[in-house]
Amino acid sequence: MSTKDFIEKDYYKVLGVPRDATEAEIKKAYRKLARENHPDANEGDAKAEDRFKDVSEAYDVLGDAKRRKEYDEARALFGNGGFRAGGPGGAGQFNFDLGDLFGGAPGQQGPGGPGGAGAPGGPGGAAGGFGGGLGDVFGGLFNRGGAPGARTQPRRGQDIESEVTLSFTEAVSGATVPLRMSSSAACKTCSGTGDKNGTPRVCPTCVGTGQVSRGGGGGFSLTDPCVDCRGRGLIAQDPCQVCRGSGRATSSRTMQVRIPPGVDDGQRIRLRGKGAPGERGGPHGDLYVVVHVGGHSVFGRRGDNLTITVPVTFPEAALGGEIKVPTLGGPPVTLKLPPGTPGGRTMRARGKGAVRKDGTRGDLLVTIEIAVPSDMGEKARKALGEYRAAADGEDPRAGLFEAAKGE
Repeated sequence: MSTKDFIEKDYYKVLGVPRDATEAEIKKAYRKLARENHPDANEGDAKAEDRFKDVSEAYDVLGDAKRRKEYDEARALFGNGGFRAGGPGGAGQFNFDLGDLFGGAPGQQGPGGPGGAGAPGGPGGAAGGFGGGLGDVFGGLFNRGGAPGARTQPRRGQDIESEVTLSFTEAVSGATVPLRMSSSAACKTCSGTGDKNGTPRVCPTCVGTGQVSRGGGGGFSLTDPCVDCRGRGLIAQDPCQVCRGSGRATSSRTMQVRIPPGVDDGQRIRLRGKGAPGERGGPHGDLYVVVHVGGHSVFGRRGDNLTITVPVTFPEAALGGEIKVPTLGGPPVTLKLPPGTPGGRTMRARGKGAVRKDGTRGDLLVTIEIAVPSDMGEKARKALGEYRAAADGEDPRAGLFEAAKGE
């Protein structure tokens, strides 16, 4: 990302959210736009791919609270003219410490965030954001810090975001699922050189640095990617027909991904080093997997605990007894009902719930429901009539009416 991008790009506008948007609103907008413009869903659509990159780049900044704060402060600083070169003390003097604003010394790596398939940069990446400190962001601005040389250094691979849908049981117990991913990688046809014969020449405009400087006034210069070589520092003499001289092409691959047990619906899992390959020997990016979990006809979930509703007969609830309760993927458990158990009471079967991060399990919460028969034999009907006669005079609703009068 160039200094010009950093100053001028409106990431809020890219995601279509207001500047006071919450973290949840930003995430929701990003996921919607990323899904609509993902290369897998828009094969051959260059505009959708560019839009996907812009959206991923915006979320890379706004999706991280620290980087969003830095971005907002920098935009306000430049937009309000608060950044001044020169002054009473001469050119190049400042009345504040830029290090306080962005934190960290040159060369540090920031936390980063998902760039998605085809998105520029990622956590700590050379082109992924502002987490690298003043040397990375403003090194070229004042024509110091060796910014032009950064293009010739190894670059970390892009981050990729994908989605997977699990069954209820798979989410509780964990599962290994195949994921098909598309990302930018070195073109296999030209071995990443961009040249059909593998012999590109040094760009005469930027002399191989990938960047050009222009005067910004006030004694400093601005550094932008070279438009002739697109920041690569090399120009293909005979452009590769597959990557059109860029040296990068979309690569699809399928890998087996282990989803840990106990994941929740909507949870985002980070798999380090499973993203796109880096450039010039740089490390792989990360893979972010958003998990969607299906429902279950019997069990529900409440955090680390599973839930189930179990019907019991009136005699079981009134007289007490033992009942068997099914568990998810295991043998049934036996619960003891105390006499006079009311409908709606919740009992607990410890250690029969979802797996926690530390390997232990939550509990199974069993809610008792009194089963009322829709039809019964003559003998049962007679016995129930005798019970009603014996219990005559008991009104369970008496207290309800008294309480209603009091209100």
